[in-house]
Amino acid sequence: MKRNVLWLASIAAAAVLLVGCRGGAQRGGELISDDPMEIARARGLSPADVVAAVKTYQPTGKHDEYLLFASGGHSGQVLVIGVPSMRLLKVIGVFTPEPWQGWGFSKETREVLRQGAFEGKELTWGDVHHPALSETNGDYDGQFLFVNDKANSRIAVIDLRDFETKQIVKNPLSLSDHGGAFVTPNTEWVIEGGQYAAPFEGYAPIEQYQGQYRGLVTFWKFDRQRGRILPEQSFALELPPYWQDLCDAGKGVSEGWVFCNSLNTEMATGGVEKGNPPFEAGVSQRDMDYLHVINLRKAAELVAAGRTRTIKGFKVLPIETAVAEGVLYFIPEPKSPHGIDVSPDGNYLVVSGKLDPHATVFSFEKIQNAIASQRFSGRDDYSVPILDFDAVVESQIELGLGPLHTQFDPNGYAYTSLFLESAVVRWTLGGPWTEKHGRDPWSVVDKISVHYNIGHLVAAEGDNVNPDGRYLVAMNKWSVDRFSNVGPLLPQNFQLIDISNPQGPMQLLYDMPIGIGEPHYAQIIKADKIQAWEVYPEVGWEPTTQAAHPHAVKPGQERIERRGNTVEIWMTATRSHFTPEHVEVRKGDRVIWHITSIERARDATHGFALPGYNVNLSLEPGETQTIEFVADRDGVFTFYCTEFCSALHLEMVGYFLVRP
Repeated sequence: MKRNVLWLASIAAAAVLLVGCRGGAQRGGELISDDPMEIARARGLSPADVVAAVKTYQPTGKHDEYLLFASGGHSGQVLVIGVPSMRLLKVIGVFTPEPWQGWGFSKETREVLRQGAFEGKELTWGDVHHPALSETNGDYDGQFLFVNDKANSRIAVIDLRDFETKQIVKNPLSLSDHGGAFVTPNTEWVIEGGQYAAPFEGYAPIEQYQGQYRGLVTFWKFDRQRGRILPEQSFALELPPYWQDLCDAGKGVSEGWVFCNSLNTEMATGGVEKGNPPFEAGVSQRDMDYLHVINLRKAAELVAAGRTRTIKGFKVLPIETAVAEGVLYFIPEPKSPHGIDVSPDGNYLVVSGKLDPHATVFSFEKIQNAIASQRFSGRDDYSVPILDFDAVVESQIELGLGPLHTQFDPNGYAYTSLFLESAVVRWTLGGPWTEKHGRDPWSVVDKISVHYNIGHLVAAEGDNVNPDGRYLVAMNKWSVDRFSNVGPLLPQNFQLIDISNPQGPMQLLYDMPIGIGEPHYAQIIKADKIQAWEVYPEVGWEPTTQAAHPHAVKPGQERIERRGNTVEIWMTATRSHFTPEHVEVRKGDRVIWHITSIERARDATHGFALPGYNVNLSLEPGETQTIEFVADRDGVFTFYCTEFCSALHLEMVGYFLVRP
């Protein structure tokens, strides 16, 4: 470690010297020197630039220490990015078709996408917001990733053995869900917060808002062995018609509890066209909204005991039951909050109100004491007890303008994004954690500007029980002048920040443009926790079930069979041919086509494109996929491999002949 520090110091010292150097090996303005000092001087790089470059550069073949899983926003997908290189490694197909991976084109993947249909209606876009890595004892375990689709209240399950989506569940009770997904410390539950209150079913006029509209938080039961959410064991908690937002699961001392922000406790209903105050004014009139404090363990016991009602086939724990049985409490929180983050030890709950320059920190220990002693300041209109603010607050720290979200490191520091100030602020937590590091509690120690309008931020393993620190990524909404002008729609900007020095300032290392809008949140995991397959376990593997495909075919068993108007094909793919190469049917035939990659080499991925029939598959080594369609147009159609698999890639082709 000492050698590395000295080496970096020497690089920086060299940069200081080279900035003042004269001359340089150039030809007509073109730099031709291989001398790093001359290159840096000619490019006008500062010593800090050189150090940042050295900290992020990954030589060919060298792997990143961390993987960042980021929401892909309106693309409906998930981005996988290496840290510290900030190289985009993969785009995982989730809520919308992704042609390169064949996601949404095979029978199997289409069926997964159909799981997310809304009352039978196909949804063709998603708004991915909050990825959540599976946890064991509150620590990322690298097995699964969950993400939500805010636009359509859906949760997806991604298996990190092959980085593919296995399941999508559609919430039958809500249309949008900004506050998902979050997991409990052992991934027993996936938490999906709500967003905008509405009737659970049917129609109710807006004038009946308080009586007929409701909020909710949904708890999806996850079966780790099956790698699937179990809707029949899941339930929703009925809540007042406030707008429930982000949530976080308790950990450590607070395990078994869940905490969710809310806004619009005014229950404003808008209607500027009728002369009413607009929503942005109506929902921010009060000084305080309500932090929801939920006893999940108790709620699950009540659900198991049958204390629910069923709405649209889904279990709902009524609000009156939750209140009577001590499941639900409120705490006043600064208005328009946009984040609730639980400290690694589980005792501190950090809340930031967008219109308040402070971070408000609540103590779980004080919350429990207030509940036990019934330190209530009153009840809301739905009889939910409101804990006395002064009895549960631990501290309020003035951070800056527009605080949003908070992450943590192993050195007793918290990091909060400042939207209006376009900055990240580092501050100290209190309690034994900070005392161990000899720091003043609840105080700001550093601030760094970012570009611009930061929303979420993510530190390496920064929201589990064992944060790594090291790196932080600011997820900025707009880049404005950071990159080349590509038109009025600007790229987003992920900025990598070095937070590894607990005694020194934070350092901006890298800007990464994101050409997909709007990436929202991310999580960073140590790369060595991911145990992804290099090839599928056996030839004939079906990824959506993670089991042998019933129609996998071995070499020599390829065939074409006709049953009435149905033609079924069993095909193999290998470098560099398909077998069979000719498939002939009649117009109007139903075609069922199974293709098995019999490859076992890691780099032997094949594609299968059938122009004219909107088909493109990705066949990784050992994979079997099926396509089904009606041959509704006659003619001659070539099918071919879309992956450059060998020197004879262009020759990996065949003919699909449809007779009139």
